[in-house]
Amino acid sequence: MSVANGGRRQGLLVAGVAGMAVAAGVAWQSLRAPALPAGPPWDQRFPTPDGAELDMASLHGRPLVLNFWATWCPPCIKELPELDRFHREWSSKGWRVVGLAVDGVRPVREFLQKQPLTFAVGMAGLDGSALSRQLGNEQGALPFTAVFDRRGHLAHRKLGQTDFEELSAWARGL
Repeated sequence: MSVANGGRRQGLLVAGVAGMAVAAGVAWQSLRAPALPAGPPWDQRFPTPDGAELDMASLHGRPLVLNFWATWCPPCIKELPELDRFHREWSSKGWRVVGLAVDGVRPVREFLQKQPLTFAVGMAGLDGSALSRQLGNEQGALPFTAVFDRRGHLAHRKLGQTDFEELSAWARGL
C-alpha cells in the first residue's frame, strides 16, 4: 500500500466518522422535546371559574404541569386528586400545576365546590382542544398533560390518565 492510498483511506475514515457524528447530532436534536416559542401556552390568558384571570406568562420560568380536563371525562376526574397531591408536595420546589378545563363554567364551578383543588384552574373551553393539539395532542382527546421545564421547553406530554408517581418521576428527571 502506498502512502497516497493510506492517506486517502485515512481521509475517508475521518470523513466517515465526522459524517456519523453529524448524523448522531441531528438524531439527538430530533429526539429532544421542542422549545416552545413565546406563543402557546405562555401568551395565553384564561378566565378562572370564579371570574378572575389566569395569565400563563406569570408562570413562565417555573416548571409547570399543564393538564387539560373536563367534568364529563371519567379519567380526568380520577387523575385530579393525583395532580392536586403533586401540586401540594412539589410546589415548595417551584413546581406549578394548572388545570385547563375544556368545559363550561357552571359544571366546573359545581365540580370544584364538591372537590376543591389547590392548583390553578383556567377555563379553556373548546379553544383548549386547539391549544392541546398545538402541544402535541394530535387526537384532541382528554385527559392530556404537558410538562414544561424552567426554560419553557416542553419536556413530557401524555395523552391519557397520569398519576402522582409518574409526575414525580418526570419532575425528578428535570
